[in-house]
Amino acid sequence: MPIRRLPPLVAAFALAAVLGAPVAQAADPPGHHPAYLHALSDLRHARWNLTHRPGDAAVSERERLAVAEVDRAIAEAMRAAGEDGKNVAQDEHEDAALVHSGALHHAQDLLIKAKQDVAQEEDNPEVRRLQGRVVEHIDRALEATRQAIRDVEQGR
Repeated sequence: MPIRRLPPLVAAFALAAVLGAPVAQAADPPGHHPAYLHALSDLRHARWNLTHRPGDAAVSERERLAVAEVDRAIAEAMRAAGEDGKNVAQDEHEDAALVHSGALHHAQDLLIKAKQDVAQEEDNPEVRRLQGRVVEHIDRALEATRQAIRDVEQGR
């Protein structure tokens, strides 16, 4: 039986359907808030920026405090995402736009975006409690990061 070639447009649609099906299924995991996954990614990238910046001892202490709070926020966000049926091992690309240059400013932008993602309306009371703790840790990380930025700008 000879192999029949499909017209190019039909072949393109068939290929898109086959390749797009798994992507469509993975794009919206179970649960109501894919924003937790975006927040986790932004938190991980903020942490990287905080830990990979050369700095002096005064700024390093502020960064250490920020990293500790980011770690706590990540742990709570993973619990909240898990409660919401998300695959917390999935790593998204950071979705914060780069407004500033420099690792501390970039970390600040990522933390702000993560907070916006997490702070969306939540109807599950258990997850709402976790959500509040995530926001609290992000706020503390933001304050420590802002203090580190001020220290750098003032030459401390």
